Amino acid sequence: MSELQANNARAGGETAVADKDKSGLTRREALMSGAAFAVAAGMPAGLAAFSPNPALANGTTPPNIVYIIADDLGWADVGFHGSDIRTPNLDKLAETGVTVDEFYTQPMCTPTRAAFLTGRYPLRYGLQTGVIPSPGSYGLALDEYLLPQVMKDAGYKTALVGKWHLGHAKVEYWPKQRGFDTFYGALVGEIDHFKHSSHGVKDWYRDNKPLEESGFDNTLFGDEAARVVEGHDAAAPLFLYLAFTAPHTPFQAPEDYLDRYKHIADENRRAYAAMISVLDDGIGKLVAALEKRGMRDNTLIVFHSDNGGVTSSLFAGDNKVSGGLPANNGPYRDGKGTLYEGGTRVAALANWPGRIKPGKVGGMVHVVDMYPTLAAIAGAPLGKNKPLDGMNLWPALSEGKPSPRGELVYNVDPLVLCARTIGSSSGRQPCPPG
Repeated sequence: MSELQANNARAGGETAVADKDKSGLTRREALMSGAAFAVAAGMPAGLAAFSPNPALANGTTPPNIVYIIADDLGWADVGFHGSDIRTPNLDKLAETGVTVDEFYTQPMCTPTRAAFLTGRYPLRYGLQTGVIPSPGSYGLALDEYLLPQVMKDAGYKTALVGKWHLGHAKVEYWPKQRGFDTFYGALVGEIDHFKHSSHGVKDWYRDNKPLEESGFDNTLFGDEAARVVEGHDAAAPLFLYLAFTAPHTPFQAPEDYLDRYKHIADENRRAYAAMISVLDDGIGKLVAALEKRGMRDNTLIVFHSDNGGVTSSLFAGDNKVSGGLPANNGPYRDGKGTLYEGGTRVAALANWPGRIKPGKVGGMVHVVDMYPTLAAIAGAPLGKNKPLDGMNLWPALSEGKPSPRGELVYNVDPLVLCARTIGSSSGRQPCPPG
């Protein structure tokens, strides 16, 4: 894995298509400079990525932002997509907010989280293929200016609860050193949900210190997120990143949650469903805490999975899984680890009472868009970051306008270039065979 990662870093996304578009840029230049999306929207590149926040222009208080990521959640494994798995809290957020039908991520965990926190495709800094394994000594490049740092520049208090998976071998890679005021959770990608360990090594921290604690990790994450809200000083806005480890393998859940799904014969599917219910209940506790503190009406909540549900044992994780893999990606082909829709198209929603009208966002959205969108909503200054691949989609979220994104890059690595453009019959050019 580390050798492949090094190859990615050296490759740096050098594969490209050389034909020129109407702007005079080669396709490679447009994609690699971040200008392609501005051109597609008919706007200068410098203006397309971010625009003034109308809420701040009117002198209102910057909103709190709660950003929630599930881990390996199947597209069809939420109630608002028709699942028999009960997710009433997510369903309510979807019903009273917007769902994003064409929300795309990277096909695996580390690349998606890197894309979210940098606003840039991971092909730019060598994290586009695979995840950082437990023996990995590298992490997200230290010269990337991360979203929590941008939020702090705007006066936000920042907190990460849950999974990091962007570097653990050096303290410099850890959340507290990358812009988060507080951190509670795990540094690596996969842990035993009860023992809080990976390969027998404890991986459970509060800030930079190891923590001994019992309990099911995703229950603890929901409880901690609620505590962050309860203890928050309302003099400053809050940016809370809540990263569950559910329903990633190993498929484990507390007995009382397993009992909710006694009707499911398959043990893996039963545990998987129970894990999603733990996640949903945690979100319910968090929303209740926001309401109790009087913060809910001025809080934007975003939710999505880091990639599609796992359908191949190749991408199921370090723990051996006996039996079938239970994720359901609905009508979309394949799952986690692949560049097909099942691996990159995920369940997603956004909710902000009074500011986001119920409905659906039309058109493509990529996780890199969240960086400039949230920065614009927060009134956060940009300029310390490197050139962004994301663009501000606040008008699409708040006004029901279609996404201006005309294309997205699934990945560029030593073996494949894959992109999606509007109007192409297959939606991809070129992609893996088959």
